[in-house]
Amino acid sequence: MDTKTVNRIKSNPKFQELVTKRSSFGIKLAIAILVIYYSFILVVAFYPDVLGTPLGDGVMTVGIPVGIAIIISAFILTGMYVQRANGEFDDLTQQIKDDLRENQ
Repeated sequence: MDTKTVNRIKSNPKFQELVTKRSSFGIKLAIAILVIYYSFILVVAFYPDVLGTPLGDGVMTVGIPVGIAIIISAFILTGMYVQRANGEFDDLTQQIKDDLRENQ
């Protein structure tokens, strides 16, 4: 791709909107997963008894469902990003491509 085309894409307001929205959403999701993970680590470090509390008469403790919930939350957050990327972000990308073709 030549420099002229790159500059036209970068100056497109829809491209700037795409970059802003995608970055903002990605940062929010990253913060969410970091809060989840670090909260878990802090509980392990400072309150290990909480996660070691048995559930019922078996060998399962509170830590097992909490760990599973953390893994599931990562899948959910990834799904949220994929859904938005395949919808709004792809639509903006297509609009940018259409604008580029129209202005050639």
